[in-house]
Amino acid sequence: MALGEQVYGYFIPTVNLMGVGAVKETTAQVKTLGGTNALIVTDAFLAKTGMAEEIKALVEAAGAKALVWGGAEPNPTDINVHDGLKIYQENNCDMIISLGGGSSHDCAKGIGIVATNGGNIRDYEGVDKSSKPMPPFIAINTTAGTASEMTRFCIITDTDRKVKMAIVDWRVTPNVAINDPMLMVGMPPALTAATGMDALTHAVEAYVSTIATPVTDSAALMAIKLISTNLRNAVANGTNMEARDKMAYAEFLAGMAFNNASLGYVHAMAHQLGGFYNLPHGVCNAILLPHVCNFNLIACPGRFAEIAVAMGENIEGLSTRDAADVAIEAIQQLSEDVGIPSGLAELNVKEEDLKIMAENAMKDACSFTNPRLATLDDVIQIYRNAM
Repeated sequence: MALGEQVYGYFIPTVNLMGVGAVKETTAQVKTLGGTNALIVTDAFLAKTGMAEEIKALVEAAGAKALVWGGAEPNPTDINVHDGLKIYQENNCDMIISLGGGSSHDCAKGIGIVATNGGNIRDYEGVDKSSKPMPPFIAINTTAGTASEMTRFCIITDTDRKVKMAIVDWRVTPNVAINDPMLMVGMPPALTAATGMDALTHAVEAYVSTIATPVTDSAALMAIKLISTNLRNAVANGTNMEARDKMAYAEFLAGMAFNNASLGYVHAMAHQLGGFYNLPHGVCNAILLPHVCNFNLIACPGRFAEIAVAMGENIEGLSTRDAADVAIEAIQQLSEDVGIPSGLAELNVKEEDLKIMAENAMKDACSFTNPRLATLDDVIQIYRNAM
């Protein structure tokens, strides 16, 4: 059968630096990008630690000025974005450096897109709504999960609607992404687990996406393999540098996959949990993942069988359908092993909120590439199954 005409994009930062010591390259990258006055966007915790000051020193070594702003909250909001924008404008900044995990990177992206395009961050919900490039942007990553340091995705909570807005725009892709596993050593076990399961969700959803390609497939499968092999070790001993390094590669590969193949109902539904309850994104993904996989299984059992192999499971002698079940069981076991809560009820999610969250999930941009179409009742039931 002839393929219908369809163009597949591939988006990634221009420069990507990996490995122990990569953060030291910040100075050279500031010089290359030509920034003279950088706003370092981070969270309150990192702003108070030596890490933010170390990044500031690296920027100043390039002959530029730098200001640390620690206003990026977990699940960053439209208010955070405009607070940061005010600091950026009042100090005549001309460069943005994000330091942290997804919250810092997404908040920085929001600041950058409004700084050059004007208006309100809400104006950019959807796909490619901006018209002007962002300021020079370096993303320094400290977690192995969201991959926001290298994607065109920016997730910001609309505080009025209690909805996480999905801003998907190639212009918010950082110019430079830096993943130094030394910056990840201090992550506590629970955060390591949540961010690692977030990365696994990226890889799995990208692999079964309706717009997956051989390019995204290769990244997704390697990410799944690396996470299955190394996440338990990273959670058990955060100073295990081999596990930290492999998890840094895994989250980056998973980001490569979903940045181009997009995601599915896990993320569409998790965004609503974050918007309604301000819950940790990675934990929500981890709880929802096996339940959405069960729903999707009939659409692509062969893909799930291949995921089982990537997770190191023995499927010899099994039918494709049975092998697909093994993949979901392996996902559940990994989640349990690293200490993810067993259900949404533990997070105090309320039954009466499921319908409105399901309605919003079906409008989320991530839902459009899910391999199986769902009705409103289907999405509500998945939420219920995950309770």
